[in-house]
Amino acid sequence: MDKDSKKILLIDDEQDLIDTLRYRLENAGFEVFTAMDGLQDLEEARKCDPNIILLDIMMPRMDGYQTCRVLKNDSRTKHIPVVILTAKGQEIDKQKGKEAGADGYIVKPFEGRDLIEKLNGYLKK
Repeated sequence: MDKDSKKILLIDDEQDLIDTLRYRLENAGFEVFTAMDGLQDLEEARKCDPNIILLDIMMPRMDGYQTCRVLKNDSRTKHIPVVILTAKGQEIDKQKGKEAGADGYIVKPFEGRDLIEKLNGYLKK
């Protein structure tokens, strides 16, 4: 993996949030790929080989916890850091994310600058 590469796969079922995050992430130097649900995410992750995945929890067809588990159990994607980005901010939700294999957990609403800093931090690990 190129250490300067910043490909991110953004998975969320809210088009407005995807558009807003795409704008911020592209301005921060990320190449952005998107998916609208967990099943589409799995296909896209294998296709675009992102450096990091930003994943919502509440999505149709397959929720973020299930998606994270599948990603972390697949030899082709288990090395990719997965950061959950969700409105579900209770400790039980964070624990479920950790148990699913998530590398990080960010609660909505969030500051755009803080999000970029956290993502860059995960990429340096």
